[in-house]
Formats: sequence, C-alpha cells, structure tokens
Amino acid sequence: MDRVERPLSPHLQIYRPQITSVLSIVHRATGVTLSLGVLLLAYWLIAAASGEQAYDQAQQLLSGGWLKILYAGLAFCFFYHLANGVRHLIWDLGLGLEPEQYQASGWAVIVFAAAATAAYSLLVIV
Repeated sequence: MDRVERPLSPHLQIYRPQITSVLSIVHRATGVTLSLGVLLLAYWLIAAASGEQAYDQAQQLLSGGWLKILYAGLAFCFFYHLANGVRHLIWDLGLGLEPEQYQASGWAVIVFAAAATAAYSLLVIV
C-alpha cells in the first residue's frame, strides 16, 4: 500500500493570526481573569458579613493605590468579555458572519472595551 502524503497542519510560527483568533484567545483569558477577580469580591463580601473590624481591615487592604491598576484591568476584562459575548450572541443569530462584518465587530469590541474602561476608571476608580 502506498503512503499518501498529506499536508501538515500549519504551525503557530507559520500561521498568521487573524482578528477572530486573537479575540477568541483574549476572550478566554478575560474569562479566567474575571473568575480570579471574583475572589477579591468574595473576600470583601465575607469581610462585610463578618463585622465592622473585618470590614475596616478589608477596606484598608483593598483601597490601596496600587490596586487601582488591578481594578482598571478587571474593568477592561469585564467590558471586553461583555462586548465579545454580545458579539457571539449576534453570530448565533446568523448575523455578522461576513469577513468585513466580523472584522468591524471585532474592532468595535476593542474600542468599546477601551472606552468603557476609561470612562469607568475616571468616574469610579479615580
């Protein structure tokens, strides 16, 4: 029996990333990051339920200036994940599947996440 030579799958060093693949990877990363961020929320809620002293300690710990960068990052993850999730819901309806449309919606997700994060950071975090 002769062996049929079949092409190999493209390696990541050869494959040119497309906006859909990059946004998919970032969507997964933001989901994981948000899951880890819930631990901060859980800590704060447990402290609030544990009494005034525990709440004051949590407030002091969680209101540190350097944590504002973390909160801005979590806000970006939230807004990005939200916008990209809506984009996927629209795709599930069979809309926006043409190359021009999914590229435009991908850039719209990025612009929305950046703008919403900037607005949230200026209004709430600062």
